[in-house]
Amino acid sequence: MKRYCARIGLLIGSMMMALAGNLIALGAAIVGSNRAWPVAVANDQALNAALVGRAGSEDETVSSRAGKAARKGKRWGCLLCRLLDKIDPGHCARNIERDEGEPAD
Repeated sequence: MKRYCARIGLLIGSMMMALAGNLIALGAAIVGSNRAWPVAVANDQALNAALVGRAGSEDETVSSRAGKAARKGKRWGCLLCRLLDKIDPGHCARNIERDEGEPAD
């Protein structure tokens, strides 16, 4: 039970830190600073870490993981990369991180 409470406490604390970081990044973006970019990448990596379980890397972005999945013909990867291509053509292919997560093939 102690371990469970400690994990919940750590998660709540990290959520509060993430919220504070995102608010600071939002303020930076409003005033024209590029400081928001690393925070956006960190959020992307955090989402990947939450989604992947043991198969992925907390240092890999969702775009990289989707690009690798699309190359393997996985439906979810193809769909996400097609959606991202409408916003930024070639996004997944450009952002594959060969040194993170599963091999890129």
